[in-house]
Amino acid sequence: MSTKYRLVFSLLMSLTLSSLMTAWVTWINLGFVGGFVWKWGTAFFTAWPAAATIAFVLGPTIHLLTDRILSKRYKR
Repeated sequence: MSTKYRLVFSLLMSLTLSSLMTAWVTWINLGFVGGFVWKWGTAFFTAWPAAATIAFVLGPTIHLLTDRILSKRYKR
């Protein structure tokens, strides 16, 4: 898997997950209050860079771990 592919995948996956998770947690904690979008946006822009970095750095390791878990499970 090329570095370019890993980078684009990490950015898109972390964008999706960070968007949904920060919206969900903001809603759970505050409900739909005035300024919800602003508060969610603050949480999102704080979380996304961390999520993208984590996805890029740990992605290959998690991929290998998944392969190992599933290959043991389906070889029986």
